Amino acid sequence: MTGRPDDRDAADGQDEAEAIAIRLDELLSERQMTLTELSARVGVTIVNLSVLKNGRARAIRFSTLTALCDVLDCQPGDLFTVRRPAGERRA
Repeated sequence: MTGRPDDRDAADGQDEAEAIAIRLDELLSERQMTLTELSARVGVTIVNLSVLKNGRARAIRFSTLTALCDVLDCQPGDLFTVRRPAGERRA
């Protein structure tokens, strides 16, 4: 890092992205649905859903999020949780 503001912002964004956990596996299991079936119903490739499911995605389109929520019959908050280190409080 060079200490420039854009370097700090990029690092902060990475930390924030890693703090978000997706519960796609749990929702699929609860609904007895496969990733292949979800892919077909949502119109998103299995590869892209896999990236999301495995926590490697850095962004998601609102249209994709809406489609996932429609198919899984859930709210965005059902898909995502925030991981915090033990003892860390919300601001």
